[in-house]
Amino acid sequence: MELPGKGLEYNRAFMKSLEDYLRDAEQAHGHLCAGQVLGVRMAMLGLEKLGIEDHAGKNRKRLVTFVEIDRCATDAIAVVTGCRLGKRALKFRDWGKVAATFVDVSTGRAVRVVAKESAKAVAGQAHPELVDRNRQQMLAYREMTEDELFSVQWVKVALPPEESPGYKGERVLCGACGEGINFRREIYREGKPICRGCAGERYYEPT
Repeated sequence: MELPGKGLEYNRAFMKSLEDYLRDAEQAHGHLCAGQVLGVRMAMLGLEKLGIEDHAGKNRKRLVTFVEIDRCATDAIAVVTGCRLGKRALKFRDWGKVAATFVDVSTGRAVRVVAKESAKAVAGQAHPELVDRNRQQMLAYREMTEDELFSVQWVKVALPPEESPGYKGERVLCGACGEGINFRREIYREGKPICRGCAGERYYEPT
């Protein structure tokens, strides 16, 4: 069975090199680490699987990326893809996994890329001469094959209009606190819109 995207000719001319992206990621994040190497390679693979070329130019609005962890890899993924929270093109799901799903909004095709747990052991075997584990992984993750580093799965992602970049919907006021709510994030109680904080999902407590 042919996987979606297989056989697509992908022009790497629009992509920077791995080392170029790593320099960009180091500048954006403040330092370079093994997680960023994973994130850069993960994003490069996702773009290639989708066949999205010139993702920083003419195709910059085609991509939405879901990330599943708030660690170094996520910053690197944002650098490569150009997806940002403020552009509503980067979606965060707090699952604690070094994983990301890349969605081509123009076709609906999506691919999820997950870092393999076995990659750490492979890195150790590749460079036993290095005592520092981060240095060991940083070097090995540059050299390892995509199959050694990642699991890849073609998936379907429901992306309703209110989740899409550029969506401009009605703004409503919370019936309890009076604060404005965007993007249909309200919950209705007794026919009145309530924000998620007032509905019991508050992550802070007033002092």
